[in-house]
Amino acid sequence: MFKRFALSLSLAVAAPAAAQEPPTPPATDLVVLETSLGDITLEIETARAPVTAANFLRYVDQHRFDGTVFYRAMRLDWGQQPNGLIQGGTQMDPKRTLPPIAHEPTSQTGLRHTAGTISMARYAPGTATGDFSIMLSDQPSLDADPKGQTDDARAGFAAFGHVVSGMDVVRKIFAQPTDPDKGEGWMKGQMLAQPVTIVHARRVGA
Repeated sequence: MFKRFALSLSLAVAAPAAAQEPPTPPATDLVVLETSLGDITLEIETARAPVTAANFLRYVDQHRFDGTVFYRAMRLDWGQQPNGLIQGGTQMDPKRTLPPIAHEPTSQTGLRHTAGTISMARYAPGTATGDFSIMLSDQPSLDADPKGQTDDARAGFAAFGHVVSGMDVVRKIFAQPTDPDKGEGWMKGQMLAQPVTIVHARRVGA
């Protein structure tokens, strides 16, 4: 009995210290958006864009996206088609929306607005809450430009992940008819006539 205990104790003492250290958290998380037109799987950059990613994951974990919609398709008539983005989220619903978060520019995160990128929608930098966009094509004008002529251009938008599967669903949403009378200002005519429902948002494996 004593020998067995002594052997176990010696093995425990000899075990590498690293084995007792907490595991390194993953650099990304996977999220599935189950929509009425199919599933979109997103890889969320929790290490490179920690503030923005944590905000998005709070909305997911608290089911604040469930029952919201993709409501906008911004279509650009130049470049390779389809060109533009889709937008969805809480639309400032006070029952769903959390406080605004600090802005994380792409000049800080190293991310870029390439095709499939997910990025926070906002008014001024630092006002992003629960609305987001997914790029149909590369949109470099949304990246932070330190030499930009305005504060808005210098800040850019906060990219925080990308689509890993379901770009066909993104394209289906983008192709939905828009209502020429819906929307205000420069967004008029970009609003979907029949918004596409986000039935459920969840982390993969949760």
